[in-house]
Amino acid sequence: MSIKLVLLKSGEQVVSDVKELVSDDSVRGYVFNKPQKVQANRAILLTEDENAVEDRNVEITLSPWILLTTDDEILVTPDWIVTIVEPLKSIVEMYQEKVDGQVD
Repeated sequence: MSIKLVLLKSGEQVVSDVKELVSDDSVRGYVFNKPQKVQANRAILLTEDENAVEDRNVEITLSPWILLTTDDEILVTPDWIVTIVEPLKSIVEMYQEKVDGQVD
């Protein structure tokens, strides 16, 4: 595959270099290489002005998906995957910079 954004049954969003494990023409699992948990926090603007326009900025942070391991590759079974999608270009760049120290 490539760098994908994965939604898990737990509700976690993980960005990773994802590869399919295929056997007998069916997907048996996915290998996440250097997976990073994606957290989105909405910026809060406190104001007493009822007519103020709400700020729609979102702060994104990446952190290791499983903190207490030295493993770079983690096997995930298909039954834990809700969906796999293409991440925004900015998320791909953040991921590459975090895990490789570079941006394409």
